[in-house]
Amino acid sequence: MKQADAFWNITAPKGSVPDALSGDLTCDVAVVGGGFTGLLAALMLAEAGTDVALFEAGDVANGASGRSGGQVNPMLPVSKPDDLRRAVGPKFFEKLAEVALGSADDLFELVEKYQIQCEARQKGWLRANHCEAARVTSEENAKLWNKLGAEFEFVGRDEVTRLTGAHGYGSATLNQRGGAVQPLALTRGLDRVARGAGAMIYSHSPVSKLIPENGRWILQVNGHRVSAEKVIVATNGYTDNLVGGLKRSVLPITSIQIATEPLDGDQLGPLCPQGHTISDTRRLIMYCRREPGGQFIYGGGGFRTPTGGVGGWSWLYKDALRIFPSLKGVKWRYRWGGFVALTPDRVPHLHEPQPGLICGLGYNGRGVAMSLVMGREMARRALGAALEDLPFPVAPITPYAFREPQVLGAGIAMSYWRMLDQREARSAA
Repeated sequence: MKQADAFWNITAPKGSVPDALSGDLTCDVAVVGGGFTGLLAALMLAEAGTDVALFEAGDVANGASGRSGGQVNPMLPVSKPDDLRRAVGPKFFEKLAEVALGSADDLFELVEKYQIQCEARQKGWLRANHCEAARVTSEENAKLWNKLGAEFEFVGRDEVTRLTGAHGYGSATLNQRGGAVQPLALTRGLDRVARGAGAMIYSHSPVSKLIPENGRWILQVNGHRVSAEKVIVATNGYTDNLVGGLKRSVLPITSIQIATEPLDGDQLGPLCPQGHTISDTRRLIMYCRREPGGQFIYGGGGFRTPTGGVGGWSWLYKDALRIFPSLKGVKWRYRWGGFVALTPDRVPHLHEPQPGLICGLGYNGRGVAMSLVMGREMARRALGAALEDLPFPVAPITPYAFREPQVLGAGIAMSYWRMLDQREARSAA
């Protein structure tokens, strides 16, 4: 699905003029991937006086950073603190919990610091419970996270309806630190700031080969030779076979979204009137938000078809209307999608398979905030930070179990999850 299909192209400022690598190059650090992660890493390295060059296969923000839902959720998608502790161990647990819970605040501070025009608003995030069992589990876990500083609040049915206009949810947890950005505008803003700091940004410059040579790294880019002391790989759900095993270490999931034309007052009025973003607790989650221009955006899970297309649209249209009856008769003008990278433990993974080669990926649907955290930390590592000072443990690259069957069977699995979700929701009605 082409980036041009996305609603974000309508309101984002124009990007930088594409600049493909056209000759050999030597630098201190090479960054592979022109999304949130790579661009923030390049910015930090340039500001530290490092000679840094970034290489993106397409246009900057061509991947998930320019296609995401733009929701800034201050939370990792692990159910409770013990799950995170098991994933990263006691040494990194408190550091990563603190970093994740503060990730939304960090993003909005970054936007303010560099004056990036990306429709940033920190109005709060509601996670709506689709059934009573989900409410009990959600509130129990939120109380555990609150002991670590999460600041979750609990709201009942009437308040959920008032704050969202959504039907079918009896309760929700609310975090006031959440919010939203225009993701394509944020990515292009980071591109502009990184260039201004001295980073060399090359688009339409895929890295086709990466090999160690005499204590340095040699990248083949557009037929040219790039020599770097260190390399940061920041490709997330669009990871290929450049680094051995890295592509197979995550499960690529297709996330799809639809957006309306600008709505009139009656249709738009009840929808997120105070600017909250929403997601829910179903297996096949929805996420949605109201835009400053009066449009409404609704997203959820899709899947790749055997012919290489994207499926799931018909369910998304029906689901949006079921949850938001005021949308009856609206015209959905835009639709687009992108890849989310899942890890088995639902925690981002940091790898250093060889000296000077740093890889970070696996944001599990929370990439707007956590990808920037990873970009910052990989830049710190490239600048010499000790491993024990990072919030992520450096882990070996391991394959995602049963990856291929899950990719091929995504459509069937989603139909089954949808049935379970609907059964639970009906029993709670």
